[in-house]
Order: sequence, then C-alpha cells, then structure tokens
Amino acid sequence: MDTDYKVKLEVFEGPLDLLLYLIKRDEVDIYDISIERITAQYLEYLEAFKELNIDVAGEFGVMAANLLYLKSRSLLPADLQPPDEETEDDDPRWDLIRQLIEYKKFKEAAAQLQDRALQQENIFARTGLAPLDKQSPLRLGEVGIFQLINAFQNVIKRVEARQELQQIFGENFTVSDKIEAILARVSDGGTLKFSDLFAAMVSRVEIVVTFLALLELIRLKQVRAAQSDAFGEIEIAAA
Repeated sequence: MDTDYKVKLEVFEGPLDLLLYLIKRDEVDIYDISIERITAQYLEYLEAFKELNIDVAGEFGVMAANLLYLKSRSLLPADLQPPDEETEDDDPRWDLIRQLIEYKKFKEAAAQLQDRALQQENIFARTGLAPLDKQSPLRLGEVGIFQLINAFQNVIKRVEARQELQQIFGENFTVSDKIEAILARVSDGGTLKFSDLFAAMVSRVEIVVTFLALLELIRLKQVRAAQSDAFGEIEIAAA
C-alpha cells in the first residue's frame, strides 16, 4: 500500500461510516454495491489502520467478518446458497444495505441539526438558558451526535433481538409530544438513562420520533446528554 493512500485516511465514526465513505468515493448506488469489491476495500483500510498504529475497535472487526461471510455466500452457486429468512429476494446484501440506508438517514439528519444550530448561534445571542448546575452529575463527559446515534442503534438492535418491534395500528407520534414527555421526565432535576427513555416502546416509529425529539432538545440546549465514564451509559438531564 503506497504512502499517498495512507495519508488520505480519514476519521470514521464506525464501520458503517467507513462503508458509506467507500461507496460515495466510488460513486456507486447503495443498492448496487459489490460485496467482493467493498470487502477488499474495507480490509485494505483496516490494514492501513494497523500500519499507522491506529487502534481498530471491535465493531470494525465484526463488520469485516460479516463482509467476508457475505462475500463467501455471493461466490456460491445459487443452488448451494444457504437459506436466510432475513434477506429479500435471496440477496445476502440486503441486511447490510438496510443498515447503510438507516445510518445514512440519521447522519444526514444529524448534519442538518448541526447546521441549524450554527445558523442560530450566528443570529441569536444564547441567553435565557439555565446553565448546567455545578452539582449536576452531567457536568463532565458530554457526548456528541455520533455517540447518540450509536446508542440509538443499540436500542433498535436490542428491541429487534427480542422480536418486540411492532407496527401499531393508528399510531400517531409527534416530535412535539415526545419533547414534552422527555422534559416532564427530567423536570425534577434528576437524570434519565438513555435506555430507559425507550424501555417500554415496541413501535419503531415511536422510537425514532423519541430520538428526534431528544436531538431537538439537545440542539435547543434544554437538555444535555453525558457519560460518567468512557464506557458508561448515556444519561440525560435538564440543562
């Protein structure tokens, strides 16, 4: 691998972030990704990380294993393909494609929220918002947007693993309603664990709307999210 290639390495928030970068760089539609090509490129990047003594998180390794599995499946003749109930039209790429599309949507939404926040900071003076109390357990370790997105994805995965996600007939969840609900839960000055915010939810729509409400409250500086340590659970408190 040449030096120029290694110099151009970027910082990636996670394995899906790296995959999206590779797809965008090759100007390939997500639905048309080549498992063989994307796997080779992905492994090439991981090797570059190691050569530069960059610690590769476990999740990058898990994604590499998944890609190698998908690649091996794609090379099998059709009559030898293993059954997989989670794929559509017997395409082993489908689950990966769905993850990429979902991650891409949240990344774009996060970017829009950040742009709006910067625009407001340039127009309005940040006044009238109560500062974080010095005694608050959230005064250190405030988390960023991608940490929140990763935590949100973990919530979705846990609910899906329990096979509890449902489509509730007539469901009508709004961001404004969820904003009020979140504020009510932190109004006493205490903290709320991120996972507890979604604990009783079984509707994907409700989970997504609640997450968007949380992002909006953080953007408006009405609540703050933080971790007590690097691997601790995210907690939410009124700002």
